[in-house]
Amino acid sequence: MSTTCQCSNGTAGVFAGNASCCCRRINWFTFNPACSFTSDAFVSNLLKGSIAEAENRHYRLPNSVPPGTGEQMALLLKHPDQPEHSKVLKVAIIGSPNAGKSTLSNQLLGRKVFAVSTKVHTTRKRALGVLTEDDTQIILLDTPGLTTPSKVKRHQLEKSLLLDPWRTVTEADLIVVMVDVSDRWMCRRLDFEVLKCLARHPSIPAVLVLNKVDEVKVKDKLLDVTAELTCGVVNGQKLRIRPVIKPSLVGRRPGRDREESQDQDAAEPGDAADGDEYALSKEQLKTLMSQKGWPHFKDVFMLSSLDKEDVGTLKHYLMSAAKSGTWQYHSEVLTDQSPEEMCINMIREKLLENLPQEVPYSLTQSIEFWDTDGKGQLNILVKIHTKKETHMRMVIGTSGQMIARIAQETSEQLTSIFLRQVKLRLSVKMQK
Repeated sequence: MSTTCQCSNGTAGVFAGNASCCCRRINWFTFNPACSFTSDAFVSNLLKGSIAEAENRHYRLPNSVPPGTGEQMALLLKHPDQPEHSKVLKVAIIGSPNAGKSTLSNQLLGRKVFAVSTKVHTTRKRALGVLTEDDTQIILLDTPGLTTPSKVKRHQLEKSLLLDPWRTVTEADLIVVMVDVSDRWMCRRLDFEVLKCLARHPSIPAVLVLNKVDEVKVKDKLLDVTAELTCGVVNGQKLRIRPVIKPSLVGRRPGRDREESQDQDAAEPGDAADGDEYALSKEQLKTLMSQKGWPHFKDVFMLSSLDKEDVGTLKHYLMSAAKSGTWQYHSEVLTDQSPEEMCINMIREKLLENLPQEVPYSLTQSIEFWDTDGKGQLNILVKIHTKKETHMRMVIGTSGQMIARIAQETSEQLTSIFLRQVKLRLSVKMQK
């Protein structure tokens, strides 16, 4: 039996079998602002969970990060203070570069711990965030955007950008695939590296998250995007959705097919994997090349990762998906990153946001001084290394305004992370 959904913003669709539109009105579901294709069981659990939360739960401030490496290490090694009937879920968040993975992770955690920018490859290696509420612990595995060996070599990127996403997926109980639907070309099909990753681990449940739906003017198109990226199948049920995208928009950008095919032809089984255990055969790769989507997603979410209420629906889903198990971390742990790593990442974020084109990618940072004074203020000195004099002038800016701005913005973020006053000083040095 199929269910028709007519959403408040004009989105309409027909969901097959047990699929439902999961939204906020109990008697009649609405799209605004988040919507998902999911099972009746989750809808029931979500509603029950919302009621229980409203009646029994109190708001808990997100954890902070200790300002010292020793304190952070001691916290990570602290024995988990789990309740008697504890539940746990490890979630790997994967997708193309700049799909919004770190933004989603920050929103789920309730505090910014991962660097975010509008430029690609802000996340350079796998990082972990821990969300603990009541008897449930969700471990979020934030990964770099999936890329290819040829791109890593061409742009001289760290090897972690190539290997970390693949290694991370092997740890996960659930895979969250993020797609930027505001990019009209990228949302027409799943990235080939994403498809390869899903095909290598078909036994791990996966959900699709369509991000940045707030930037899509015609919401009806989201249904067609969903149909393409899921091959018309969600949770084993076929979707019947009326096409609303004009034929002229269905075609791909001229020349893009040739670029994609070159990258795909260069891909070899095991080219990015940690070993041969999950390598795909040439026949499997050939089949994936002809696919636009993945027909084995358990659920689909449409949201804006910047919207707390949108992300709250996904958060409830993750909580309900957790299984009985032993916590890996104490409830006070927020991330496995060291304070120094977080500082370097936040500086990199500001460099990416404030400097043009390729300039920030050629810069490196080193911590020269790190100390907490008698008043509790954290004082940090970081040196930025550059290979070109022109880049050094850009970092400093007119009358030192640019470097002062970056230091001020980073200090404010670190103050929020460590919950203490942070004074950051930056200097620039030419590498010989």
